[in-house]
Amino acid sequence: MLLASGLTYSCSNSTNESNEDFTQVDSIIAPESIGVAKESMTELIDNVSSPIEIASLLLDENVPFNKEYISSTDNIDNVVGDFNSAVNLGILGTDLGYLNLYEKTSSVMSTVSAINDLSNKLKVGQFFDFDLLKRLASNSNNLDSLIYTSISSFNNMDDYLRENNRTNISTLIVTGVWIESTYLATQVYTDKSNEKIAERIGEQKLILNNLILIFNNYKSDPQFAQLLSDFQNLKTIYDDISIVTTDSEPESKIVNGMLVIVQNDESKVNITDEQIAKIAAEVEKIRNSFININA
Repeated sequence: MLLASGLTYSCSNSTNESNEDFTQVDSIIAPESIGVAKESMTELIDNVSSPIEIASLLLDENVPFNKEYISSTDNIDNVVGDFNSAVNLGILGTDLGYLNLYEKTSSVMSTVSAINDLSNKLKVGQFFDFDLLKRLASNSNNLDSLIYTSISSFNNMDDYLRENNRTNISTLIVTGVWIESTYLATQVYTDKSNEKIAERIGEQKLILNNLILIFNNYKSDPQFAQLLSDFQNLKTIYDDISIVTTDSEPESKIVNGMLVIVQNDESKVNITDEQIAKIAAEVEKIRNSFININA
């Protein structure tokens, strides 16, 4: 699952959750009809890149860690309602993945605590073990376990949301992941240009279009309608960015005694510094509307 996130939860097998958790009604207006089949919506959500991918790229490109990039948790108590809680959960989950990959385990506890609060607000706290995370974060030798726990636990939470007809919440968490991942990439590029990071920013055009398709299914909700409008503004910038795919002949290789067919298609992203600057400004504006609630 490509959504496997930097959200660091623990897969708790809690048995004391009440049935109320499984019939949670979200404070978001349900759409009168879904224009996209459930399976199609699942596929759209699954195609959103993991924040681990962005953080890994930054690490591979030797981009130094910058704590200024991540969201403050000072106003987390002011986050009210399922809509804002879900988006902020995605944002903070991405930040936690960034902190983990850069091995800043001593700095993660405020973010972990905020994620714990938000997950409880959304009635998905059963997938988050705060005590376990504190233990894992206290020792840098636990980094692999921390990342593995992140991936498996987020997937379990996401499956739970979809199975219990809470795809709207899953969509919003994914949106938070996308916002923060794109924010990180654009901030890094603004500080120092990098060709691979520029390409990754341009590639977000495909995911942005998918998210807009999903938002259209929930636009009867005023908050989703506003989010749709914000993303459509961002889309006008991305419309001028081209992604050209060149088809190449596949080749066969022997890997561990097995014949493997390798596809050699290449994509080239045509994006300018000016376009990235516009994307950075628009993404930051959207991000600030969620993280600066009642600041």
